[in-house]
Amino acid sequence: VQLQASGGGLGQAGGSLRLSCASSGGTFSRYPVGWFRQAPGKERDFVVSISYNGATTNYADSVKGRFTISRDNAKNTVHLLMNNLKPEDTAVYYCAAGGYSSRQYDYDSWGQGTLVTVSS
Repeated sequence: VQLQASGGGLGQAGGSLRLSCASSGGTFSRYPVGWFRQAPGKERDFVVSISYNGATTNYADSVKGRFTISRDNAKNTVHLLMNNLKPEDTAVYYCAAGGYSSRQYDYDSWGQGTLVTVSS
């Protein structure tokens, strides 16, 4: 499955941004989807994942209560709503399909990444 992330940009601390991950070329509804992020000079970290049908989600502690993942399988899209942004949320955000865990190697397909910058 091919993925394309979008929606990144400049946000302010305390503000909100919404990222989208759109799929083409596959049966998107069969796959769990996750978001990872990579801050400058750091390793790529798990953010959140959602099951194939949206019934279950798994959040990293750092974003729990602030970020919300959802999916619309009819539109082959997963959204990540990021509220109460913090400067430490600044990173390139990647969506990935095929896994549900926090381990990157569980995921088979990756989008190209979208940059989120949060100013204080």
